[in-house]
This record gives sequence, structure tokens and C-alpha cells, in this order.
Amino acid sequence: MDRRRFLQGATVASGMALAARGTAKAGPSVSTSPPGMLPRVCSTWDFGVPANQAAWKVLSAGGRALDAVEQGVRVPEADLKNHSVGRAGYPDRDGKVTLDASIMDEHGNCGAVAAIEHIAHPISVARRVMERTPHVLLVGDGALQFAIEQGFPREELLTPESDKAWHEWLKTAKYQPQANSEVKTYNAGPGGTPGDASNHDTIGMLAIDAHGNLSGACTTSGMAWKLHGRVGDSPIIGAGLYVDNEVGGATSTGVGEEVIRNVGSFLVVELMRQGRSPEDACREAVERILRRKPGARDVQVGFLAMDKKGNVGAWAIQKGFSYAVCDAKKQDTLIPGKSTYAT
Repeated sequence: MDRRRFLQGATVASGMALAARGTAKAGPSVSTSPPGMLPRVCSTWDFGVPANQAAWKVLSAGGRALDAVEQGVRVPEADLKNHSVGRAGYPDRDGKVTLDASIMDEHGNCGAVAAIEHIAHPISVARRVMERTPHVLLVGDGALQFAIEQGFPREELLTPESDKAWHEWLKTAKYQPQANSEVKTYNAGPGGTPGDASNHDTIGMLAIDAHGNLSGACTTSGMAWKLHGRVGDSPIIGAGLYVDNEVGGATSTGVGEEVIRNVGSFLVVELMRQGRSPEDACREAVERILRRKPGARDVQVGFLAMDKKGNVGAWAIQKGFSYAVCDAKKQDTLIPGKSTYAT
């Protein structure tokens, strides 16, 4: 009888342990981060400040990081003063505005669109690709067709201001990407620091919600005056954006060709997996670009990363890169990114 009771007790205990494991697996991950670190959102450049405000509304209400990053980057996509993201982006050398975007959630699901025309919010189309198709990336006319089928309005994106700038460019038709051009200042608001970083480039955003789950988004109009059909790193999963919910996330900005060649955002996340801090991981990714191609020191590439605990770090080739951070303790703070070369 003693042996029988022992076996019965062991069986019950094993069942309870399995049930507990199943419950834990089904529920949200539990954060062990310091108080105030979660939820948190960060994004590139000074226009990340108002973008973070929109994302924070979602996060502070207990919302999902995926919803936060989508709502956040839609702000610069709609900003008519922003000539590097969304509807007011500068066109290619043929006068066509083409947009790129990608999004990735805590489960590793991802979606992207590239070289899409006539759609003001490519980030939301990218999310539809992720959630409603078996694909990751749609491009060009196919991406536009899908967007219209999904109910997105077809619009003329070339604004009068962008059209005027394009005609001015046509006088010389010189294509030479410049780092940190078109300086613009945003008021960071109460407790924040006004910024003077570049308004020429991509917005990449990373967020971690109250459950400790990560998501990221990246959207851009790409390089002004590019060849028609050119696609940079922003819609390429692993280049412009990568999220691993066990480790952290990373996004990039700058000359996308250099990021693609090194699968930059994936590299940053893998370096964090090996124990590097977000800043150290971003620095190593930048320096790897420079070791492989020393001439890249004349352009700008920057990386922004967030780890599983909400720690944030960044690094760039040249001085001038900045990023914005928002959480329960710090609202709309703009931080100058460290760089390999001071210019």
C-alpha cells in the first residue's frame, strides 16, 4: 500500500507540473526589468519624438507593442513637413514617390512592402501583408494592387513642395547622398530635449510592452532622387529591422545599401544574444561595415537597439544621429547617438 500511494502521489505531482508548464507557456512573458523600464519605446531621429508620443498612448494603456509601433510611425508618414517618410517624401529621379516599410512582432511574424506608390501609410499595408497573406514582402504594382484590395485609398503623394524640390534637382541631376542633411528641429516637450538631428531619413521604431513583448517597425521614402525601383534596407527583414522576442530588436537608418550588405539589424540582435549591450552591439555592427568597406566612412549608417529588459543603445558612423526614448519615467527624450567618426 505504501508503494501504491507513492506511485499515485508521483503521478499527481507530475500532472500538476505539466499543467503548470502549459499554463506558463500560454500566458504572456513576465518581465524582470527594473520598475519604470517597461513599457518603453524608442525610435530614430528627431521626428521620433512625436512618433513616440503616439506609440506611448498605446503602451501606457496596456496595449500590444505591435499596435504601438504601427501607430507611432504613422505620424511621420502623415507629416507633410517630413520629406523622407510617407506622403511628403522626395521622389526618385523620375519624379515618382515610392515608399518602403516593414513590421515585425514578438512571434517572429513579419510583413513588408517595397517601391509602393500612391499609398500614404505603407506601414499599415506591411502589417496586412503579415496578417492576411502567406508572404513577407510585396513590391511595386503588386503591393499597390494588394493595398487597394484591402481598402487603402489611392492618393497622389507628390506634394507641391516635393515637386518643386525635384525640379530644382533636375537642373544638375547630381546624385550624391549626404549624411545628416536637411536639419530640422522638434520641440521635445516637457522634460525633453529639443533636437537638431537630420530629417533626411528612415524612422525605425522598437517597443516593448507591459508583458515584456517586443515589436518593431521601419518606414521610409528612401533616398531622394534614387533610380526608379531602388529599394533600401527598410523593408528587408534582417537588414532594416529585426526582432527576436528572446533577445531584443534592432533597426537601422542611413544608406541602406551598406546595411543590406551586412544584414545589419540581424547582426545587432545576434551580438546581443552573445551578451553584448545594445550600444556595444550597434557599435560592432557599424565597425564591421567600416572594416569591410572603409569608404563607407563618408556616408551615414546608424543602428538603434533595444534588449529584452528595455535597455536602449545606438551607434552611427558619423556624428549627427539621434534617437528618441519614451517610458513612464522619461517622456519624449531625444538622445544624441555616439559615432565612430566625429564630423
